[in-house]
Amino acid sequence: MIEFNKKLIFRKFFLDNTYFFIISLASLSIIVWVIQAVNFLDFVTEDGHGLLVYLNYTLLNLPKIISRLMPFIFFISIFYTINKFEDNNELKIFWIFGTDKKEFLKVVLKYSLIFLIIQHIFSLFLVPASQNKARTFIQSSSIDFFPSLINEKKFIDTVDKLTIYVEKKEENFYKQIFLKDNKEPGKTKVIYADTGSLVNNSEGRFLNLFNGKIINVNEKNITVFNFKNTTFDLSKYLTKSIVTFKIQEKSTYDILNCFINFHLLKKISYYHVNNCNDESLGMFHRELFKRLIKPFFYLSLGTILCFLLFFSKENVNFKLYRFYIFILGILIIISSELLLPLSSANKFFFNLTIAFPFILFILQLIFLLKKFNSHTKT
Repeated sequence: MIEFNKKLIFRKFFLDNTYFFIISLASLSIIVWVIQAVNFLDFVTEDGHGLLVYLNYTLLNLPKIISRLMPFIFFISIFYTINKFEDNNELKIFWIFGTDKKEFLKVVLKYSLIFLIIQHIFSLFLVPASQNKARTFIQSSSIDFFPSLINEKKFIDTVDKLTIYVEKKEENFYKQIFLKDNKEPGKTKVIYADTGSLVNNSEGRFLNLFNGKIINVNEKNITVFNFKNTTFDLSKYLTKSIVTFKIQEKSTYDILNCFINFHLLKKISYYHVNNCNDESLGMFHRELFKRLIKPFFYLSLGTILCFLLFFSKENVNFKLYRFYIFILGILIIISSELLLPLSSANKFFFNLTIAFPFILFILQLIFLLKKFNSHTKT
């Protein structure tokens, strides 16, 4: 009967905590996502991407936001739940039904392991995949909002290797148009037209130009010829948005494949000028620490929270002790972030950052168990 009641009170504790965790994480993630989405409006207003690309790109950043917020919300939720149970005298029910503090610690660590696994799923698979997909949207997108990029009497260079100037604009009709095209290496094409209109159809996006000149400039000569009507293809031009894949957008398999074969086993056949080279070692150290090692800080967070069990609300210094533990938990979260740049410094610091979360957890655990033993004897 007692064992059954133990399961019930533990179930209530962790259900309350999980509910608080989900609500807090969802609320804060939405707030951060909205703020970030506002910053990404440059994709439309400056880079010329369409609303569909903008919406997909911002939504695909949600897994990254959730992953970054999870450790903090995990700590806050258990901290809040333990203190709520203590304030409502519900924590005493655990001790009444024969639950000792070591057993409570054991269950909290199991709970922390669940979140550690969830964090690994995010950091190893979901976040890189979503970031990769987001970059793919940018790579494959056309300049859907081209008309909104053009302003009267301004030189516009948002489009890569193309400068545009328009004296007057009336919806999709333009007057006194100047175009400078540097798409071909060593060659420059300058186009001037009295008028022009934007054409957008299934075949692409074009500028229909009337009454003007085309000037071709290369290293050897300059050619000039007049035209009454010509079409300038805009679909082959891309925005200046960054379209190359960053290392955090690469799959964990690709990173491990390069790190093990090129950097550890020294197989030159895995060399790649952009993806797998000597200069990438520091970045790989940082990314591997973030994806593989950083989630283990959940164990330290779960352990530090169990120090709250030593202080009841009847203790005159209860609020002060609670504040100290809160600060220690925040310092653990901050240290996990500060170790990121340190892990990329060199091999020694990379090995040090790998060992740190495990050493920290073991030291906490030893100290906590000693406190439990001394507390039991008294």
